[in-house]
Amino acid sequence: MLEIRHCSHPDDAKLLTTDELRERFLIENLFNADEIKMVYSHYDRYIIGGCIPVKKTLKIEEPELKTEYFLERREMAFLNTAGGKAVITVEGQKYVLNNKDALYVGKGNKEVTVASEDAANPCKLYFVSCTAHMAYPTVLIDITKATPTHMGDKANCNERTIYKYIHADGIAKSCQLMLGVTILEKGSIWNTMPVHTHDRRMEAYLYFDLSPENVVFHLMGEPTETRHLVMKDHEAVISPNWSIHSAAGTSNYAFCWAMAGENYTFTDQDFIKPVDMK
Repeated sequence: MLEIRHCSHPDDAKLLTTDELRERFLIENLFNADEIKMVYSHYDRYIIGGCIPVKKTLKIEEPELKTEYFLERREMAFLNTAGGKAVITVEGQKYVLNNKDALYVGKGNKEVTVASEDAANPCKLYFVSCTAHMAYPTVLIDITKATPTHMGDKANCNERTIYKYIHADGIAKSCQLMLGVTILEKGSIWNTMPVHTHDRRMEAYLYFDLSPENVVFHLMGEPTETRHLVMKDHEAVISPNWSIHSAAGTSNYAFCWAMAGENYTFTDQDFIKPVDMK
């Protein structure tokens, strides 16, 4: 199932109601048993998807892309966000993902299927995809082998660890896709503060490791026209190039950040001081 999301001008976002903001930017009900759901965003032709393979092995395909196969002109990455081990098969080669492990799959791979190793403890698989101009090797990314970057402190309630999986100097190389995981420590609630924008890239967040009674207040919008979305566990959000992306939760949590766009660097952010926000 493919859902289409069109681009929104920043001036429009100033006038949208809560329901309209959620309809355009929030992605709910992304994970369903034995079904692949995809959302196609016209921001950089980015695809966000999810599934819970239980009794079936699911094939990554989408005829509405009007290509011979899904990765004919694309690259993608998977992240196992919950449950048991995930088994992803790429052109006959099996890769097993533990919790918070990822898999990069490059352009040109025709057969990609996903399954759970144990149907009694199915995995929750999140994936993102963007267009690609050349092929890079498929790489299994073990979180225990990723270099952690510790940021923030307890005094500011933002103590967190960032794991960079796919980027220019990361475990896996790609054309334009970048992806990683940030994990907040207990007692910390803020991420990406001070906030920033990056005008040449869009981004998507998936919040997870959040208990059912807790939520995340995701900040979006232009720095002086901020809005927010109240989000639950395993919900995703589209962040346009003109929008800030930050959040505070009612408890600690983890999130997957993934980007695509014109450049391939982490250092192009335009930071905004908290006191300059409105």
